[in-house]
Amino acid sequence: MKSKPLVPAVTSLPQSPKDEADHRVRRYALTMTIRIVCFGLMMFVQPYGWYTWVFALAAALLPYIAVVFANAGSDSTETTAESPVQQLEASTPAPTLPVEQDSAPGVITIHESRQDRE
Repeated sequence: MKSKPLVPAVTSLPQSPKDEADHRVRRYALTMTIRIVCFGLMMFVQPYGWYTWVFALAAALLPYIAVVFANAGSDSTETTAESPVQQLEASTPAPTLPVEQDSAPGVITIHESRQDRE
């Protein structure tokens, strides 16, 4: 029983490199915007209290988090390896050439030598 080869659908293909890079830049910019907001809240919210330390900690840690998230690729799409030789079904059978029954295939032997010839 012959099974049909699986053909990848367009929706199962991974995200294009350009789209993935754009997504990473937007995620980095959003995280750094949140950092700027935290820094501003730390400076301008009065009276100072425990939340001032939370804003300061967020402003200090968000650059690290932004870089880690920006460098992490999009691994949400599962991709499977495909064979480089794709099996296609032929619509019509290929013509066959007549083969002589008496002829045997020739054997080619290659002999190599380590001696340099001049």
